[in-house]
Amino acid sequence: MVHTWVWIATVAGIVALLLFDYFFHVRKAHTPTLKESATWSALYVGIALAFGVGVWIFGGMDMGQEYFAGYVTEKALSVDNLFVFLIIMASFKVPRADQQKVLLFGIVFSLFARTGFIFIGAALINTFAWVFYIFGLILILTAGNLLKKEHDDEDDEADNFIIRVARKLVRTSDKYDGDKLFTEVDGKRVLTPMLLVMIAIGGTDILFALDSIPAIFGLTQNIFIVFTATAFSLLGLRQLFFLIDGLLDRLIYLSYGLAAILGFIGVKLILHALHENNVPFINDGEHVTVVEVSTQVSLAVIIGVLVITVVASLLSPKGRALSLANNARRHAREYLDTDYETDPELREENYQKLLREEEQIRALSDKQRHWVRQEAEIMEEIRRAHTEHDGHADSVPPTIEK
Repeated sequence: MVHTWVWIATVAGIVALLLFDYFFHVRKAHTPTLKESATWSALYVGIALAFGVGVWIFGGMDMGQEYFAGYVTEKALSVDNLFVFLIIMASFKVPRADQQKVLLFGIVFSLFARTGFIFIGAALINTFAWVFYIFGLILILTAGNLLKKEHDDEDDEADNFIIRVARKLVRTSDKYDGDKLFTEVDGKRVLTPMLLVMIAIGGTDILFALDSIPAIFGLTQNIFIVFTATAFSLLGLRQLFFLIDGLLDRLIYLSYGLAAILGFIGVKLILHALHENNVPFINDGEHVTVVEVSTQVSLAVIIGVLVITVVASLLSPKGRALSLANNARRHAREYLDTDYETDPELREENYQKLLREEEQIRALSDKQRHWVRQEAEIMEEIRRAHTEHDGHADSVPPTIEK
């Protein structure tokens, strides 16, 4: 039983962190540096781990293990979500300096949505034991969909149901006006694409919650642990996006690892449902004697799968080839879009990254080049970036040395 004052203090602390993030980092549009992203990512992870230690000390070992198992699982799922956020913002061509505000909105919206799902899920579990069967099946189906997505070789496009509906219902201007939601076009007040991006991010967050919340309920039914593990996994997600967006494509086996974790938790939920069974057509409504998976085993499996997945991805020659190609294509497109990054120094830095990636792509072996999809199109976009850069350099008047 968690005291009311602990709930109040925890919620107040989370709100304070979000307000601090907005007023000191997001309010003024800018592109965060790698050092800034790394520092604040480490700080938020440190806060989450310190909170977990506090739970372990004051709540006991079981609560502590449940928190860390939930936090690690939700953090891993949130990293997978970053892939989709990256695709959405690339699809809508959100200027780099304004992406922080979109991400923070997504985090806040997700926190509200998932809190609602948590309390609804808790009410269902307390009333109907058969909900564990439903949650377990959802996770197993989600695991299957993750594997299917890897083999379908889909194009990276922001094209889900929420976004298609939003595009039809919301009419916006063609250009962004900073991070404003409204702008003036021909003397008329109209919406900017920024609102559409926020709807897309928020709607996608709801879809993510459909597998995220059942996953953590498969590890613990303690509402305080479910809420705090989910909340702390979302805090710092904005900084993490800017820290690892160049490495996301390198994690080629992440979906396989997440599928294994979700499938494992799904089986764990169904075993728990059988143990608590009161469904009339299963064993005549009596409990079924099955082996239940402990929290310690769950934590070990989750961490083990993630470590193997990340290490295998980083060591994979295929992952390196795909990462180089995708990053080069992204940097070329970002350089060609003059509205994406308006800071000349950062734009030049982007171009230098592109040069290094182009050189590395050309040095790939024939086998590695075979893994690169649409190599000709990528090299054409790189060529266009060269043309744009050379033309820009030629247009700059020479300086007169004194």
